[in-house]
Amino acid sequence: MICSSEKVIENKLISEDIYLMKIKGEFQGAPGQFYMIKSWDNELILPRPISIFDIDEEGISFLYQLKGKGTKLMSEVNVGERVQIMGPLGNTFNKEAKGKIAIVGGGIGVAPMVYLAKELKAEKVDFYAGFKNVDYSVETVEKYVNKIILSTETGEKGKKGFITEYLKPEEYDLVLCCGPEIMMKKVVDMCNKVSTKVFVSMEKRMACGIGACLVCTCKTTEGNKRTCKDGPVFDGKDLIFND
Repeated sequence: MICSSEKVIENKLISEDIYLMKIKGEFQGAPGQFYMIKSWDNELILPRPISIFDIDEEGISFLYQLKGKGTKLMSEVNVGERVQIMGPLGNTFNKEAKGKIAIVGGGIGVAPMVYLAKELKAEKVDFYAGFKNVDYSVETVEKYVNKIILSTETGEKGKKGFITEYLKPEEYDLVLCCGPEIMMKKVVDMCNKVSTKVFVSMEKRMACGIGACLVCTCKTTEGNKRTCKDGPVFDGKDLIFND
């Protein structure tokens, strides 16, 4: 695990409130895992958990959304400056999954699914991506998947409506999902009805990233689990979502 200060080689706005940060160096990590990132000295503002978007010979990339003080400070980091980074953390999606697979991403939840599409060894993968009005980064998975199904709530890009309206889980052996909790609950319910295996990557606020603080717990059939340590990837049938 890396816990160090690393140089930023790219940090740019790619869509409305969506930034891409790339950090130079040799990094490890599997689809679904994340790093804790901090670009400030103020101890009152906690590091932010950001999923791996990509890893290549230059370094590691993170796609993040400007949501509050922490990500606002991240967005202001200049090329050549350094950030504190710790990871990789958490468990992963199964890269050796077999059969026909649907990857489903919603909003910024698309970020870890792009790396998953790149690394997945399955023969046939369909990529479902849902956004509010503007899509981003979906084009990077085109060469890794069988087809892309894109939707926006406004119909401005792709199909109109929620991406769950176009997913037919009965056509797949496995569904892998990340996005807003309301979307993931819908996907899990749809999969459970037709007995399709489903795994989801939960998005929770975190303080430590290593399971010590219990800030990021989620409900499961076996009691509360730590999203950072026991997840973030969970078997859909084990999760209990809030109504």
